[in-house]
Amino acid sequence: MKQTMKSIRPFIGSKDFEISRNFYKDLGFEEVILEPKLSLFKKQEIGFYLQDYYAKDWIDNTMIFIEVSNADDCWKELISLHLTEKYKDVRLVPLRTLDWGKECFVHDPSGILWHFGEFYTNN
Repeated sequence: MKQTMKSIRPFIGSKDFEISRNFYKDLGFEEVILEPKLSLFKKQEIGFYLQDYYAKDWIDNTMIFIEVSNADDCWKELISLHLTEKYKDVRLVPLRTLDWGKECFVHDPSGILWHFGEFYTNN
């Protein structure tokens, strides 16, 4: 394919659409309501579509990786948001260092696993 690609926007589901909408706004995403049961969430050059749709097998197998410029700062910011106190099913997994870089994890209110990672410069 010779087209210049500009972005990729996955579609993800939600167990409780309103709770998930609030969660992603708390993470700093801007919401653009497209339809009553579909919103675009965007921040800088990335985005994803959140649907008012839940299929357990799909949600339980959804993972999204966001590359960040500084994983240590990202982790500190995630902790400062108090997401686990605001949302009963949200889990945070601390920063870990691997051979390719650093990453931490956030399980959203529905169970989707978000990786926030920083690659070492030679990767």
